[in-house]
Order: sequence, then C-alpha cells, then structure tokens
Amino acid sequence: MFFSIIIPLYNRPQEIDELLSSLCLQTYQQFEVRVIDDGSAVPAKEIVEAYTDRLDVHYHYKPNAGQGFARNYGFERAKGDYFVVFDSDCLIPEDYLEIVSSYLFAHHLDAYGGPDAAHESFTAVQKAISYGMTSVFTTGGIRGNKQHVGQFHPRSFNMGISAEVWRKTGGFILTRLGEDIEFSIRIHESGFKIGLIPGAKVFHKRRTSMLQFYKQIHFFGRARINIYKHFPSQLKPVHFFPALFTVGLGVLVLLNLFGAPLAHTGNVFLLVYFMLIFFHSLYLNRSFKVASLSIVSSFIQLTAYGLGFIQDFFKRLVFKQP
Repeated sequence: MFFSIIIPLYNRPQEIDELLSSLCLQTYQQFEVRVIDDGSAVPAKEIVEAYTDRLDVHYHYKPNAGQGFARNYGFERAKGDYFVVFDSDCLIPEDYLEIVSSYLFAHHLDAYGGPDAAHESFTAVQKAISYGMTSVFTTGGIRGNKQHVGQFHPRSFNMGISAEVWRKTGGFILTRLGEDIEFSIRIHESGFKIGLIPGAKVFHKRRTSMLQFYKQIHFFGRARINIYKHFPSQLKPVHFFPALFTVGLGVLVLLNLFGAPLAHTGNVFLLVYFMLIFFHSLYLNRSFKVASLSIVSSFIQLTAYGLGFIQDFFKRLVFKQP
C-alpha cells in the first residue's frame, strides 16, 4: 500500500520543517510527500528541498486559494493508493503509517480519521489548548473519539481518503469554513465507508497563544453555520452548547451586577465546572500550570465558538445575509 501525504502550507516555514523531520522517522517507508505552498509570502522551497535526500518529497507553489483547494491541488498530482492529509502544525509519530496500513489491511475503509494529542515537547499553553479542544468537558470529547455525535467526520489535520474517493467526489468544494466536515459528509453520502483508526494519532500544535486560539475557534463557530447551509441535518443540539454557555455567562454577569439572588447559584455552578476542568487536566497532564491554563483555554474554546456561532446564526439564518 502506497501513501501520498498532502500538506497545505501558508506562511509557516518553521512548521513544515518540524513536520518533515518527524516524517523522516516513519517505520513504514512506502509513501511520498507533497507540500502545497498556497501563495505564501515566505516560501518554504529551500526548507522542503533540503529533505529530498531523506524523503520522496515534492514542493508545489500555487496562487493562494485556501487550504481546501490546496489539498485538491495535491490530490491531482498524488500517486498513492491513499491520500493522507495533515496540517502543517502537526508532528507525526514514527509508527503512524505502520498503524494505518495494518488497520486498513484488516478493516477496509475508504476514508479514515484519527485523534490528536499533545506532544511532551509542547509548551504549557499548547498542552492547555489541546486539552480545551479534546476534553469531555468542552467539546464532549467528540473530536477523534468513538463517542461522537452521529456520523464520524474525519478532520483535515489527520485525514485519509482512498484514490477512489477522490475520483468519485472531486475532493473539497469549500476551501475554508468547515470544508473538511462538508467533504466528510459527501463521502458518507456517496456510499463510502468511513471510520476512526484510534491508534493513528498525531501531535497537533494548534496555536501558540491564547489570542490566536480565540481567532481560530471563533472561525470554527462560524463554520458550523456554513456547514448547516449545505447540510441542515448536521446541526445537532450539542453544537448549540457553546452559544448557550456564552449567553448564560452574559446573563450571569448581569445578575451579579444587579445583585440578583440567582447570581450565587450561577457562580457556584461556574466554579464547580472550572474546578472539574482543573482537576481533570491535572490528572491528564500532571502539571499545575497546564491545569490552570486549561481553565483559560476551555473558557476561550466555549465563548469564542459560541460568539462565532451566534454571529453567523443571526447574519446568515436570521437576516439572510450571504
């Protein structure tokens, strides 16, 4: 089984250097790498070509059109039986392709996804952000987990499709705002078999500051409404939780300002909730600093997603703006 690894890249030369370095350690060697530089102002050609003596790696530069269409550009040139998509801010465990190939031989899948985790080398902020994105207390633990809501939808930071899926679906039709979930839904609707490979994890850096994390998650909240515009049935009750949390938080602030009796109950509930997050993160990460920052990242994860969701809910569904 031969794999084509597709990596869209935009102005992140340091990330692609670290990602390619991790791919050099793969125990399964039947793969090529295609880096699609999507119109970066800081090209990474020299960095990528420095790996040609260790990897079957190809650098492609194209005008900027967004990550979805950059992946399609890579699919068009890929030679593999399966196309594997990573984000540039990932590090890949050395046994990743070996785990995937073994699983696909034993359990046929047309497309698959895998979980993400925090590498031991990540900063405390990156570990806290990883917790905020994967915790049962924030996202319900549905990202890269069997206990998902409805169908399993691989995410583009760790996603594989067969060449047949590419030929039949044509790849991404959105370039951003939930493009990977939209693509996953179409794969399902085309009759292909999708599944999670639990052992095929990647170490996902996500963002290096809480402000960057806020901007990313706000975008994700908006993306959920974009997905709804294409597939109304994919808007589930769980997707409203961050918006309800955000609205409830605003109401709690007002109750405290006016000294309402219900404010005390709300404050206790919020305190218990954040203490659960603290001790859960402490148990997982064995670090008081990461546990403390996990409260911040979880707060941002919920409110940023909620605000993005509310923004486009009213803009696109209530006021019918394009």
